[in-house]
This record gives sequence, C-alpha cells and structure tokens, in this order.
Amino acid sequence: MAIDEEQVRNWLLEEDIIREKIYDENANFHYLINFPNNNTMDIINPKTKEDVLIIGCATEVSQEEQRIIKSSPKEMNQEFIWKIRFSLNEMFLDFELEHPNDQLSRFIITEDIFEDGLTKHVLIKTIKKVFKGKLQCIWILGKTYGSIQDNTLPEI
Repeated sequence: MAIDEEQVRNWLLEEDIIREKIYDENANFHYLINFPNNNTMDIINPKTKEDVLIIGCATEVSQEEQRIIKSSPKEMNQEFIWKIRFSLNEMFLDFELEHPNDQLSRFIITEDIFEDGLTKHVLIKTIKKVFKGKLQCIWILGKTYGSIQDNTLPEI
C-alpha cells in the first residue's frame, strides 16, 4: 500500500514545519521542512519503495571546520569518525559519512517509516530523532576539535 501524501502534508502543515514541495524524479513526493526553525530536512516517498517514508538530513561541514580537521593528526580524525559511527549506531539511525582521507566533509542521517506504522506521532518523533542525530554529530565535532566555546554551535 502506498503512503498517503495528503495525510503527510496535512501533518506537516499542522506542525507548521513544511517549507516547500520540490520536484524529485525519483520520488512520488519530496518535501523540505524546517525543523527546528531554519534547519532543513527532507521527507521523501521514493518511487522504488512506495510503502516507505524517508526522513533525512544532509549536513555539510563548514570550510572552517574542514580546515581544522585537515590540520589535525590522522589518528585523531580516525577516532572522531569512529565516535560518530558508534553514536549514530547507538541511536539506531541510518547514516552515510563522507570522509575522504579520514576528513569528514559531509554526513547524511536518515530513518525510514513504513506505511503500516505511519502516524503523526511516529512522523514527528522520527523527525526529532534524525535532528538529534545531527546535533550529536555537531557536538562530537565541537568537542573533538574544540570549536564549541561559550555554548555556541559551529557553523555547519
């Protein structure tokens, strides 16, 4: 059975997090949402799996952070990558890390919801979970490379 786009759209509107619907040739529908505030996330129903909704967030590491990572010892960078892996795995999130030469440049975090388990509650909880995975990565990045000072987040 297919995901009910109208129902998903209504839930996103009710929570006032929908930003726009975008064209995606590989999706039955693809929405960009702001959660929280100006953090962009994706809600996708792929054509290849009509019974699944993918909640995702892709994050580019800032140029400043990449310079710090690049100038850090290889062992430190490898340990950082493992911390990210373990942390996201403990949260039961799917993820993809782009880290050529052990230097993180981008990460993508996703979670699937299948049609038979899709409710507004599950959707919103999943959106929050994916965002918390992103936040966890930002915190580990800041703690590892010392860029979080005065409780401010690095530009990512």
